[in-house]
Amino acid sequence: MSPPTRLAVVATVLACAGALFTTGTASAGTLTGDFYREADTPAARWVAANPDDSRTAAIRDRIANQPASHWLSNFNLATIEAEVSSYVGAAATAGKLPVLTLYGIPNRDCGGASAGGAPDLAAYQNWVNLIARGLAGRSTVIILEPDSIALLTCLSANEIAARNQALHTAARTLRAAGGKVYLDAGHSSWNSASEQANRLAAAGIADADGFYSNVSNFNSTANEAAFGRNLIAALNSRGITGKRQVIDTSRNGGAAGDWCGDDNTDRRIGQAPTTATGDADIDAYIWVKPPGEADGCRYAAGSFQPDLAFSLAGSPSSPPEESGSCAATYQTTSAWNGGFQGQVTVTAGSAAIAGWRVTWTLTGGQSIGQVWGGRATTSGTTVTVANESWNGALRPGATAQFGFGATGPVSTPAVTCVSA
Repeated sequence: MSPPTRLAVVATVLACAGALFTTGTASAGTLTGDFYREADTPAARWVAANPDDSRTAAIRDRIANQPASHWLSNFNLATIEAEVSSYVGAAATAGKLPVLTLYGIPNRDCGGASAGGAPDLAAYQNWVNLIARGLAGRSTVIILEPDSIALLTCLSANEIAARNQALHTAARTLRAAGGKVYLDAGHSSWNSASEQANRLAAAGIADADGFYSNVSNFNSTANEAAFGRNLIAALNSRGITGKRQVIDTSRNGGAAGDWCGDDNTDRRIGQAPTTATGDADIDAYIWVKPPGEADGCRYAAGSFQPDLAFSLAGSPSSPPEESGSCAATYQTTSAWNGGFQGQVTVTAGSAAIAGWRVTWTLTGGQSIGQVWGGRATTSGTTVTVANESWNGALRPGATAQFGFGATGPVSTPAVTCVSA
């Protein structure tokens, strides 16, 4: 699960802490507001340099125009404070929430495709201190060291203890500087919730705000949310309460499976970044791994690859439209001359639902054919798909999907969902 390796500075910042962090509501966790979208990213630079490429529109609209985490992965003590301060200032001016991912721990990725980081833990602490100075007390969401807790196979018992101490110190240092800090929980197909809870406890999650999961991976949001609930319960049983989850949804809108996405064309971008999760245990869905950046299998880790970005973009995915206690997101999964195939993901809100109905309007020349995973009716240009008996009841945050074949021009319908 190698995250991107590139020079990147991200601080999730808002000028006023009260505007960013709330005490939590029934519809979301402890974050509010919109995420900061940096203008100068690898995806945006590629789009600007390739205006006539056939892939440009899709990459621009579905990836470059979305906010994604900005990584601090280049260990440079001379420039890091100014870099962070500049970014935090830009975010505060925009009134948005940028996301800072720190990726500089020694022995990161256990020497794999994203190897690098600080030469030792003392230097690492100096680096963290400079980042904290750059934050200067401004509210900041921080994704602290992907893989650092879930991936320990290359470390001895003494090295694990030293890393835990370093992460604990980093969390406290960054929180004192205004940080909202989340620690590494791996993902739902890796360590068990019980094992990961033990590791998080040892790494000082009691002094952090929560944990993140699915970074650089492809597991569904529903699976990650279920894993998060189990992990929160495991932490609670150890006397560590009040922790919440962040889920990386940058690449979990298609196939799951092996962590490396450099050669897999079945992967898609997932839920757009948002703090409106509809789940009090989940603070945000964030694109931690910027879509289009390689894992290190076929291409250099962290390098932007337009073919990967275009494959992940697939077809436009409209943001969830909340109505009642469910939301729906549309994605075109394939298209051909005269027709296309679409897929809709239904997500329950903060309360369980017994059923759902999704509605959208056909454009000129479109008609719906076969539908699977739901029961369709059409009235004029309005299509309504209701759940089957086996996929209508959803727990809070759980998802169901249906698909359909259609004739006519491809479009991106504004799908809406109501609970039945």
